[in-house]
Amino acid sequence: MPLLDKIQKDMVEAMKAKEEARLGALRMIKTALKKHEVDSMKPLDEATEMQVMNTLIKQRRESAEMFRKGGREELAALEEAEIRVIESYLPATASTEEMEEAVAAAISETGATSSKQMGAVMKAAQARLTGKRVEGRQLSEIVKKKLTPAS
Repeated sequence: MPLLDKIQKDMVEAMKAKEEARLGALRMIKTALKKHEVDSMKPLDEATEMQVMNTLIKQRRESAEMFRKGGREELAALEEAEIRVIESYLPATASTEEMEEAVAAAISETGATSSKQMGAVMKAAQARLTGKRVEGRQLSEIVKKKLTPAS
């Protein structure tokens, strides 16, 4: 079932159950996906859906962080609740061990020896982790750690 159809079905369920917070988050997801679909003038594929959803998560994390800095804990909690709804539609996050294995394989595959080749390693590692959700920042830290020689 396409993601937009699943979200529409879940919106109806949330309306019937009077789950206002979940309904708001689902409407926001549907709007973002539809906007991207209209802007690109072609149907969404799975990779594009993942990209839009990851962007939404990143925006919510940044907002929650800003609300916390401003002393608005209740608004930060709302943003984090939206993150949980968005994440429920995404595949499982890759574990640290899986990321380390993918990075090690990518390094041996690309023959990278210095941090100058980090881009190639990142690309190869992400290709190995296709189908799983990967936090880019965490992956880049692992790549840096493996490419920087211990002194």
